[in-house]
Amino acid sequence: MEYRTFGRTGWPVSEMGYGMWGMGGWTESDDSESMDSLYQSVELGCNFFDTAYAYGEGHSEKLLAQLLRAYPDRKLYTATKIPPKNRVWPSRRGSDLMDVFPPDYIREMTEKSLANLGADSIDLMQFHVWEDDWARDERWQKAVDQIKAEGLVKSFGVSVNRWEPDNCLETLKTGHIDAVQVIYNIFDQAPEDNLFPLCRELGVGVIARVPFDEGTLTGTLSYDSGWPDGDWRNTYFVPENLRASVDRAEALRPLIPAGMTMAELALRFILANPDVGTIIPGMRKRRHVEQNIATSDGQALPAELVAALRAHRWDRQPTKWSQ
Repeated sequence: MEYRTFGRTGWPVSEMGYGMWGMGGWTESDDSESMDSLYQSVELGCNFFDTAYAYGEGHSEKLLAQLLRAYPDRKLYTATKIPPKNRVWPSRRGSDLMDVFPPDYIREMTEKSLANLGADSIDLMQFHVWEDDWARDERWQKAVDQIKAEGLVKSFGVSVNRWEPDNCLETLKTGHIDAVQVIYNIFDQAPEDNLFPLCRELGVGVIARVPFDEGTLTGTLSYDSGWPDGDWRNTYFVPENLRASVDRAEALRPLIPAGMTMAELALRFILANPDVGTIIPGMRKRRHVEQNIATSDGQALPAELVAALRAHRWDRQPTKWSQ
């Protein structure tokens, strides 16, 4: 495992972090399998774990608590998220901060996450949705500053809404935010335009989420793909998105080097960008942990291949189904 300095926090975080949404309540999740995968990730050098209260109403956080107890002598970085009080994902234009993240609610949810994690302090607490219109509102700023002053949270971050990487730029400029979590992959390259340069300038750590475009960039989807009733992916891969996604993935196949999978190519494309501190693929099975972590080996993709992949940028706008 290779490690990178996470912005101005100075934390040495593993290039391959761990996204814990899937084990919080997705269909076909199994806690024993999830814990086995988590244990294996630590043994292979992973030290950054991203969860959220909303992942099973604290269930994913409690699984992370088990992992922390199992490795008391290892520094494992904990990142979780405060869900919007109105439970609307993503936030909407014109949303009132007091309906989404009022100060007393920020503290309440921080304390709930601390209890779930069995921890005295959280390394990174993130707002699970965000609107840049709230940037200069001193109410959230004072709340996070007080919580940090009390040592309950070391750093605060924002998780940017899907396909809206610029919807946090003014917020980062306030200096109250130490990290940003954003969708970044072969298709979603828009963060390179404005967000990443600002993060470099300000020393804001970058977490790249959805590296496989919710599964498209694993190369395993087809026009007939489907999931059990209740699985979130059924609401994302509506027919028009599924067909377009499969077509985009198929167009990548000629670029995949011999002996490499599309999933590995997807991860290595992200690792080619030094602005990224860590990637958080969702992993519920040991084999996925081993495959994904193996890409953090210091072996860079050829510059000409990275350039060719840039031609596959796919700029999209939020829709009813993009969530």
